[in-house]
Amino acid sequence: MRRWARWLLAPVHLLALAGQAKSFEANPLLGSSRLNRLGLHLARRRLAARLGARRRARLAALLPVAERAAFDRDGYLAIPDFLPPAEFAALRAEILACRAPAREFQDGATLTRLIPLDGRALRHLPATRAALLGPRYLGLHAYAGSHRQRPHLLVQSVFSGVRDAPPDVQTAWHSDTFHPTVKSWLFLTEVAEDAAGFTYVPGSHRPTRRHLAWERRASRTAATAPDAMTRQGSLRVEEAVLARLGYPPPRKLAVAPNTLVIADTSGIHRRGIAAGTACRIAIWGYARGNPFWPWPTPPLPMPGFALRGFWAVQDAVARLTRRRGGWRWVGERTPDAPPAL
Repeated sequence: MRRWARWLLAPVHLLALAGQAKSFEANPLLGSSRLNRLGLHLARRRLAARLGARRRARLAALLPVAERAAFDRDGYLAIPDFLPPAEFAALRAEILACRAPAREFQDGATLTRLIPLDGRALRHLPATRAALLGPRYLGLHAYAGSHRQRPHLLVQSVFSGVRDAPPDVQTAWHSDTFHPTVKSWLFLTEVAEDAAGFTYVPGSHRPTRRHLAWERRASRTAATAPDAMTRQGSLRVEEAVLARLGYPPPRKLAVAPNTLVIADTSGIHRRGIAAGTACRIAIWGYARGNPFWPWPTPPLPMPGFALRGFWAVQDAVARLTRRRGGWRWVGERTPDAPPAL
């Protein structure tokens, strides 16, 4: 970016420090080696953690004591038989029969398909709407994400081994961002031991002294890192470094249908590498609030069309910059339709 443009955008970059902004390369303040040597990234990390813990304390009544203790200790929960059998059967039948406009992204050997479950879609899926907008599901997301807000909901189909290529970027150890945030998967299909199961480092949502020291060093060079996701603020962790951070061994989750996995993805995690071809289908939920907002209820509710609006902006930027690849609309698909490569 030219010098005059940097000065012109300086107030915007400064204001972004008080929100979710995480990209080291897009924001010259966040990416400043000098400021991060002085502790800018670490200061935001620590303040966000303290405020997140305070918001979760106000939401503690939403979870049973045992679940709350397990989540606080490990950073994730795996809840089998999440829905009563009849309710799950009705939801699964609705989702697998749903044929709707889908968005796909092929990365390495993996193709991921997303079908949005926004207000427009849920009007035609009564069993799904009842399950996903119920107090149990929303309460778990509020506590895990430390914000009382509705998550974005999508059907996610992950097709592993669709071509002979390296693993996708999600199979590298990483944290999504610097502050408490939530992602979940309500699995409609079985995920076997050798499939692309969610893998989490227990307790890594609460960084150790070694973890913070590593992040401080990483933040100093993140803006120019070879890895694009690190430059964008999703720090990648090498296997050799992971072993030195002082956490228990990672856990790869093999799950049965009707299992809800929900996690604070500021902790270190990855998508497991599948042996051969595999397909996993889940209802994927995620939410991310302002890390520095002191109360668990956000100042403004997220509109139901926000995700489609965000995608529309992404697509417009891609057309203007003539960027190829990335996410694209592929027409109507069912969740289990084989990928058309």
